Amino acid sequence: MVPLARRERISRYKRKKCMRLVSMQGTSEPNNVLADLPVVLEASSAPLVQALKSAAEQDVACFHFPGHNRGKAAPNLSNLTGPGAFLHDLPELPELDDLFSPKGAILDAQAEAAKLFGASETWFLVGGTTCGIQASIMATCCPGDVLILPRNAHISATSGLVLSGAVPKYILPEYNSCWDIAAGIRPSQVEAAIKELEEVGKTAAAVLITSPTYHGICSNLNEITKVCHSRCIPVIVDEAHGAHFRFHPNFPSTALEQGADLAVQSTHKVLSSLTQSSMLHMSGNLIDTERISKCLQVLQSSSPSYLLLASLDSARAQLGKNPDAIFCDAVNLSLETRKEIGTTAGVSLLDLSSFLSGFTAIDPLRITLGVSQLHISGYMADEVLWEGHRIIPELVGSSSLTFAINLGTSRKDIQRLILGVKNLSRNFFNGNKIKSDVSNGVRAPVTYSSMQLSPRDAFFAKKRRVNIRESVGEICGELICPYPPGIPVLIPGEVITEEALSYLLRVSRMGAAIRGAADHQLFSILVCSI
Repeated sequence: MVPLARRERISRYKRKKCMRLVSMQGTSEPNNVLADLPVVLEASSAPLVQALKSAAEQDVACFHFPGHNRGKAAPNLSNLTGPGAFLHDLPELPELDDLFSPKGAILDAQAEAAKLFGASETWFLVGGTTCGIQASIMATCCPGDVLILPRNAHISATSGLVLSGAVPKYILPEYNSCWDIAAGIRPSQVEAAIKELEEVGKTAAAVLITSPTYHGICSNLNEITKVCHSRCIPVIVDEAHGAHFRFHPNFPSTALEQGADLAVQSTHKVLSSLTQSSMLHMSGNLIDTERISKCLQVLQSSSPSYLLLASLDSARAQLGKNPDAIFCDAVNLSLETRKEIGTTAGVSLLDLSSFLSGFTAIDPLRITLGVSQLHISGYMADEVLWEGHRIIPELVGSSSLTFAINLGTSRKDIQRLILGVKNLSRNFFNGNKIKSDVSNGVRAPVTYSSMQLSPRDAFFAKKRRVNIRESVGEICGELICPYPPGIPVLIPGEVITEEALSYLLRVSRMGAAIRGAADHQLFSILVCSI
């Protein structure tokens, strides 16, 4: 809540600002100016960007935070970012609006975003899609409520369970052992999970679906939402990797277009806002908007970065200039890349045929290459592409690499990628006898496991450290996952299985980064003492 003294100062500031505008316009009716202000903001291509620019250009004596004083005391980082970043790094000045109670530039910027993305309401996020997922779970689930979600959901969903006190009912996604990749969730699986709860007298508070997955695989959200809405169960979609879907006919349908109630998008991934900035979109009337706002206020910083917020507004304005054609070049480059790489010996392309039927689409801008026929791991292929061609993929797996094409991808980038992949084929295919670190018959990294404690109870339970080889059968006390993609293999409250440990140790030896474990070398693991 804004203190009374500050509210009075803001009111005085707004009155003075209006009088200045009145004087400039040659009228003495401040109320008319106030009525016209929203119209002025709506006419701007990026209202929050314009407000930030105007505030930074003011000739003022600055006695507020941050301490770099509009760049006058900027540290050496300004040599990297340029002085403009610090000049525009402003706090919650009255003319810049309040993220948690927007009435001006932020309100208008969010309204423009909602219009463009087809939402009834949109919230700007400065805590990434992570805080959007957490807020969505907290807004729909109370302590003890059941949340249906895929077992390969992002780590943010697990932290949302801890924060809300909800109990998970996991659905195991289809898994392709040759690719070491999990797919999405089928409508029949969601319906079966709902019915299993109903048989024991329970109702799901919400269903969370990840679509698209990190590899671009899309679930049939249209049918899933029909199943859920027939029982008034809201559907949350982690659409972190699908913020661009609305902007080309070749892209899959968006979550909102398929009936989702909440969709959280990483605007900083395929789109062009700054890292850590995302959007939460809402549709329908199953979820209380005020509860969403309150949850976001709990989770987000009370001092949000206006650079992040303005980048969201700017990315929206960039799309809005030519929404139907802005991705045409990127789509064409992607098609060209698939055609060239698809004929390369020893390299395969992930597509829907890699899985059973039931998934509606795969993102054409996400290119996943399989390298198992080259008898090398994805981690080795990554090293070779870096050392020989300075190519950096988005995601590296045990048997694959994933490349994300976006608005900034150039033909030169594509040519370098194609050359790099062909060199991989030339060096590691055609009968070369190279010791392989890729084993056949890889077991799924996530399987059904007994949940002995809720993630929240396990998070707060007393812990003890045991040798990892002696932890099988114990209740896991920490969340452990290879990152990226940030999909947990061990979750607090689950019984530790031999399969999960074997997978973690295997991918760790192959070069995957393991996060969440107190012991980063995985010699030991924390288990719950109950």
